[in-house]
Amino acid sequence: MSYALPIAAQRRGACPTLDAPMQTGDGLLARIRLAGGRIDPIRLERLASICGTYGNGVIEITARGNLQVRGLGEAVVSRFARDVRDVVAVETGLVVEVPPLAGDDPLEFVDPRPLAAAIKELSAPLAARLGPKVTVVVDGNGQIGLEALKADLRFVAVGGDRWLISVGAELLGTTSQPLDCARIMLTALANLGPLARATDLRDLDLGDLVQPSAPVRQPVTSPIGKFQLHRHDVTGLGLPFGAMAWESIAALAEDAWRFGISEFRLGPHHSLLAVGADDSLLAEAAQVGFIMDPRDPRTRIRACIGSAGCASGHIAARSDAARLALLLPANTSLHVSGCAKGCAHPGVSDVTLVGRSDGYGLVIHGRASDTPQALLRADQLGAVLAGAQG
Repeated sequence: MSYALPIAAQRRGACPTLDAPMQTGDGLLARIRLAGGRIDPIRLERLASICGTYGNGVIEITARGNLQVRGLGEAVVSRFARDVRDVVAVETGLVVEVPPLAGDDPLEFVDPRPLAAAIKELSAPLAARLGPKVTVVVDGNGQIGLEALKADLRFVAVGGDRWLISVGAELLGTTSQPLDCARIMLTALANLGPLARATDLRDLDLGDLVQPSAPVRQPVTSPIGKFQLHRHDVTGLGLPFGAMAWESIAALAEDAWRFGISEFRLGPHHSLLAVGADDSLLAEAAQVGFIMDPRDPRTRIRACIGSAGCASGHIAARSDAARLALLLPANTSLHVSGCAKGCAHPGVSDVTLVGRSDGYGLVIHGRASDTPQALLRADQLGAVLAGAQG
């Protein structure tokens, strides 16, 4: 029985989900939003096995901390979704994000989860009229913030009952009534229709709910490394280029008891956090390919799967990225894209290499879709990158 791709998944700009995967160059791509972003080792091992059985053998964690599987065939999508739901709870509806340490972080001003849950609840009647990419961030302002992630609405705690509130990139001020603000803003977005985003909320009047405020600069903290919670330590692991073989993740989950791990949490910037892990995890996780150092140059590289798994890719993007990582100058970002679509990173990078049928397009301080400044051969990449300045 063939699988009919839902209209929402075919529309440009839609987000893939578990039930409405998106067609890509290597089959269908499904995104799994784990409820709460948390999973115990037994369930993670089972989930990794399911993903390996149905997908292309690679598990991805996105920049926003969602699990992603590529290479699904049309005939297995329904079975895959059923098997996933047999193991984990999957979130649907409006995307409301909190940091992975929320509620356990001794440095956050307030646990952001109650406000996030209340916003999620009030958005339910509006869901059909809100676009699939509309995102709300509720940040307690602790050790791992979400300041680097784009959001239509953002609430950042700056005190026990004060929240800094932004619409898109525009700071509105502070409020002690964040839920009322969220209701007004989400209703305004819903009234504009499912194509509306934060940039469409012009002349929004929140009255005396918001008081003017200067920006509050949040520290940019990598999710990779050691963090201390109220009752446990947490070790953040990075996935190179956001991807890892399913067997490596399953093996980590299977051996969790040896490292003292009680729970895993999906984190921003392609990270997996191990709650309760002792220092014995470090060497073994690094040996199977996880990034253990926040200064690792691979954390500054974005790379799609390329020709290794995508029909649109002209180059083996991740293999090239791994080879070039040691040559990447400090404070320089690199995007290696299999084609001009730039799926792995729609934004600007210091250096972008774009796969073409006749070589590599070089874009400086631009996007994969920009016109290249030069055309390179494979043997020229190292010299060009070594001379790049961030």
